[in-house]
Amino acid sequence: MQHVMMNHRPLASYACHSDQNRGRRFPQPPAPTRSEFQRDRDRIVHSTAFRRLVYKTQVFLNHEGDLFRTRLTHSLEVAQLGRSIARSLALNEDLVEAICLAHDLGHTPFGHAGQDALNECMKDCGGFEHNLQSLRVVDTLEERYPEYDGINLTFETREGILKHCSRRNAELIEQREPHGVGERFLRGWQPSLEAQLCNLADEIAYNAHDVDDGVRSGLISMEQLCSVPLFERYRLQALAAHPQLQEEFGQRRLLNETIRRMLSDQVYDVINATSRAISRLAPGNVDDVRHAPALVQFSAEMRAESLALKQFLFRELYRHAQVMETMALAQRVIRELFAIYLQNPSEMPPAQAAQALAGDAFKRARVVADFIAGMTDRYAGREHERLTGSRLLNA
Repeated sequence: MQHVMMNHRPLASYACHSDQNRGRRFPQPPAPTRSEFQRDRDRIVHSTAFRRLVYKTQVFLNHEGDLFRTRLTHSLEVAQLGRSIARSLALNEDLVEAICLAHDLGHTPFGHAGQDALNECMKDCGGFEHNLQSLRVVDTLEERYPEYDGINLTFETREGILKHCSRRNAELIEQREPHGVGERFLRGWQPSLEAQLCNLADEIAYNAHDVDDGVRSGLISMEQLCSVPLFERYRLQALAAHPQLQEEFGQRRLLNETIRRMLSDQVYDVINATSRAISRLAPGNVDDVRHAPALVQFSAEMRAESLALKQFLFRELYRHAQVMETMALAQRVIRELFAIYLQNPSEMPPAQAAQALAGDAFKRARVVADFIAGMTDRYAGREHERLTGSRLLNA
């Protein structure tokens, strides 16, 4: 049987071309019907860590409402925005989708509160950072193949997953993998345009859906949001086009239409601002992109307005007393689980217990951190209740 690759629209010369990828850590022959970045995406979607995202917090804990975003729905929304922008910029949509779907694989239960707690627990053993953990998931922790640990993604996807990295961690990665995904942090280079795009799509998505979830939860109101210029401009546009939405029973549609308009304009702004930046610097290939300043960007005006929205959400939603109270309990769950497993590794499943008992103190702590980071919200809550007899969260 003869296999024929599907035709795609031409990519820009400075995009990542699948047939020119920098390879996998463990070389493999090409797939007969899929590009290398399609293959990465498929491996991510079938990973255990990806399935767990459905029960991991974005802002609100999983049990607090069926309609709030989770890490999984957030990742899907980021991928949708990323692909839309990539198509207009003639970038590689499959690579963008793979990075977007994988960018939160290493996130702990309970969102950033869980990450902060685990980082504190690991302060004497290298700390904890979810971007680095996402890379660790795809490189080491997934157990799918008999020949190697991890899911053996291409360099380009792995590079995009590791969007932040301290110099110390970059040096450690470089020791293990010379000229690998840690090198750009040491040399001050940029990642591919596809990776840059995923970073900005992530920001656009969480600002928009946190507005939606925040209003839906009752913790912030439409009246408060009227003080945010970015939101208010599109609310007024929506009302001008649909005056009936001013009525009480139109408020949900008004919020949806406002967010839709805001998202659309932010997407168009990124496309236009990025196109101007690319035209100005005229990169000829991916290496030119890596040695240029960041090219995927908002206009200066949209950047300022997006920052103002982010600051509003930080002040009024993320630091809301009700959210802070729940997150304090979640951090206690993480800290107490870490202490118990560190002291008694046999409380973990046999495989993790054996790894912890076979290593030194540093290795034991990392095994415990890996185990906790992989938990869903509800599993962490149930484990904590099993080990302490105390139910802190309604998991």
